[in-house]
Amino acid sequence: MEMWFSDEHTDHARLSLRVERQLFSAESDYQRIDVLESTEFGKVLVVDGDLMLTEKDEFIYHEMITHVPMAVHPDVKRVLVIGGGDGGVVRELIKYETLETIDVVEIDPLLVEVCRKYLPEIACSLTDPRVEIYHEDGLRFIRSKTDEYDLIIIDSPNPFGPGEGLFTKEFYGNCYNALQEDGIMINQNESPFYEEEAFQCQRMHKRIVETFPICRVYQAHIPSYPSGHWLFGFASKKYHPLDDLNGIAWKLQGISTRYYEPRLHAGVFALPVYVEELLKDVE
Repeated sequence: MEMWFSDEHTDHARLSLRVERQLFSAESDYQRIDVLESTEFGKVLVVDGDLMLTEKDEFIYHEMITHVPMAVHPDVKRVLVIGGGDGGVVRELIKYETLETIDVVEIDPLLVEVCRKYLPEIACSLTDPRVEIYHEDGLRFIRSKTDEYDLIIIDSPNPFGPGEGLFTKEFYGNCYNALQEDGIMINQNESPFYEEEAFQCQRMHKRIVETFPICRVYQAHIPSYPSGHWLFGFASKKYHPLDDLNGIAWKLQGISTRYYEPRLHAGVFALPVYVEELLKDVE
């Protein structure tokens, strides 16, 4: 008998993956967590019925949310990752020897332990001595921080459930205060393709534009995510994502990647017309 997992993108569109077996399933204090072994995409992390990542294409998401700001900011020492309990962002960050501290705020300790056990290739870097994990609410954690971080990466889940507070204007304002005077904030900005996702894109972008002086949106192709077209937000107090890119300096660090490259950097900020219009509507 065949088993399939379907990730619902809209009421009328789904992505279905053939599943070989279920590796884990449990309800934490915050959410339901499942790990599946799929035929095409390898292991799949599912939270509350929504696909969070797959072994086959997670590198695209994690590289693009991490290396874009790291190639722009010339001197990142302290990083805050909100969400990111799977460890993928940390795996990319520890490639930079110049980083001194990486604080990870993941509210659900079970998610971290599940990823350590079933997705070790992704979560392996959480043991790096520069990493400190806080099992707290991200909104509450950030309120007490001022002028502390060079880079904040919001590796948030969907804008409902336990992650809902990470999409408010208050939260983005707190992130602004927690950054140094030249700090950068990066957030996953959902997909612009489907109507409901597009609304979330607009809502996030509007609130960030109202908070930061420099705001740009960039994109990547992530096959397992809704529509495959995914956006990220770049918000900064000082640095422009294109004018301040130093591709040569980044290349000299010898960082190993499979998707990100400085020659790709300028292109990902060149958005399709329909996405530009979507964002302009709220700017």
